[in-house]
Amino acid sequence: MKKVISFAASFLLLTGMFTTAQAAVINCWFPPAWKSKPQQARAIARAMSSETGLKIKPRIAKSYPEILRAFDSPAQNLVYVGSFVQAIIKARHLGTALVQNINGKDLYSGVMVYPKGGDPEAILKASPALISFARGASSGESSAKAATGGKARVATANHGATCAAIKAGKARAGFVKNWWWEANKGKYPQLAMYEVPGISIIGNPDNVLTASNAVPAATQKKITAAAIKLKDVFGAPKMAKFDQSRLQNPLKLMKKGKIDPMTYSW
Repeated sequence: MKKVISFAASFLLLTGMFTTAQAAVINCWFPPAWKSKPQQARAIARAMSSETGLKIKPRIAKSYPEILRAFDSPAQNLVYVGSFVQAIIKARHLGTALVQNINGKDLYSGVMVYPKGGDPEAILKASPALISFARGASSGESSAKAATGGKARVATANHGATCAAIKAGKARAGFVKNWWWEANKGKYPQLAMYEVPGISIIGNPDNVLTASNAVPAATQKKITAAAIKLKDVFGAPKMAKFDQSRLQNPLKLMKKGKIDPMTYSW
């Protein structure tokens, strides 16, 4: 009888230890675009694990909904992503933004691009449905729909596809990230750029590390301190505690554009 009790106690102890170990694993998510840089994702997770003593596993998402499903689960999760997804996490109370990469382009806007010689305000007024945008981007979808009262309809995969839609005549104009346009405008000599009043505000945060609600407060503090210290592995001149007020602008754009962050899906 004593042997049975001893075996049962050992089994429960081992099971409990296994469960605790499993619960200690924290998934660190990166957006789908990071499939081109898996080495950096692994380096970040490895450095964060070493610095904190936590078991942090890198995960490159196949889609943004995959990240949101993870954040809505009992598992512990982190995500390093930009303002559109961060705004949804904020609105749904799925987590807390901890740290941001401060690199001089940590805030961005959505600017309108249109055929040179055209009148951007006239285009917005006459053809609001024929405005193109990158789906699920504050600089794309949120800005385009905010500028058209939710009427913009030409969704694309990225900013390059947004410009291509204009060139092909599928859209009369489009919205892209201001920093992207600065780097790529030479490829589109036939297009001009316009900053839409009240919309093209450089106020959308990029590269923010956020923890899901399942991550304990003490663990969040440990992760925050580690990320600030490990700025080089993030490729950041500086990592700083996130200013929560920075999510106000992307949420305002969603509201203007009639995008409901509680129900939005890709």
